[in-house]
Amino acid sequence: MRAFLWCNGSTPPSSVIDLVISSDVPVFGVDGGADRAFESGVEVDEVLGDLDSVDAREWEGKVVEMIDQNTSDLAKSLALLIHRGFTEIDVVGVDGGRADHILGNWAAMLDAPPGAIIRMHHESRVTTRVHPEEGEFSVEIPQGEPFSVFALEPGKVWISGSKWEMKGESLALSTRGLHNEGVEGFVSVRGEGVLVVISRR
Repeated sequence: MRAFLWCNGSTPPSSVIDLVISSDVPVFGVDGGADRAFESGVEVDEVLGDLDSVDAREWEGKVVEMIDQNTSDLAKSLALLIHRGFTEIDVVGVDGGRADHILGNWAAMLDAPPGAIIRMHHESRVTTRVHPEEGEFSVEIPQGEPFSVFALEPGKVWISGSKWEMKGESLALSTRGLHNEGVEGFVSVRGEGVLVVISRR
């Protein structure tokens, strides 16, 4: 079961919207992201968050208020959708705006519980979360095509099918995983902690 989250960052290009949005997939606005989606002509099923950047009166009957201030609206929205049983969550509107919000979007991938594939879509790249409780992640990456792996929490990491492989080596948040390359057509990644893989769409 798949869901679509629209955050309150920069509006994604139409090429991304057309690729990710599907008529049979519900769209959830993360606070002010609901207005961004509406402005782009996308129907929003529900508005999620603490509602500090959206006029809840304009979304009457479609609002799920989450007032916990210990985590971001994106982290709370991811947790809610995973609790509802969604197993794939695509997210847009994560680029642009304040630097702390951008970093916070990455941190939300760490905060979110296991149980769903989470993909953040950028203009020409996609960031996919790899959770240790969900096993190995494989993605098609042609020979010579760049990708990156970042550890959101420290632990041993395994990467195969790439120019620079890792076999149970320790990795923490650093630039070590920046700009690897595919060599066999498919790259497989797993880790003891939460990872993100950034690859071409």
